[in-house]
Amino acid sequence: MSNARILVVDDDQVIQQLLKVNLELEGYAVEVASDGEEALVLFDRFQPDLVLLDIMMPKLDGWEVARRLAGTTGGPVPIVLLSARAQESDVQKGNDLGVAAYVTKPFDPIQLLHLVAGIIAQQDRGAATPGV
Repeated sequence: MSNARILVVDDDQVIQQLLKVNLELEGYAVEVASDGEEALVLFDRFQPDLVLLDIMMPKLDGWEVARRLAGTTGGPVPIVLLSARAQESDVQKGNDLGVAAYVTKPFDPIQLLHLVAGIIAQQDRGAATPGV
């Protein structure tokens, strides 16, 4: 079981609850934001180890949130984009922003859990050196 912190950002309450319940069952601490502005506030307070981020949201879209999070101090936090937008140009835009993964909706929750576990494990291996 992991004690990693995950921030779920999606304006769809059904997806929020699906992800929250499944991630918590795997032992993750989860916070949920419904739009980009709320995500940025929660990010600073919660200090997540990974962000699951929808693209099409009110206030600030996922692209802008990803751009802003890429500039945060303390090293980059992996971002997994979750979107109904499946065009190659969108996937490329995500790659250009340096996201850890781009997952199209609808997604398989079990596959997403495996993806998250893999990213967290990779992060844990990279953080084997003593902290600041």
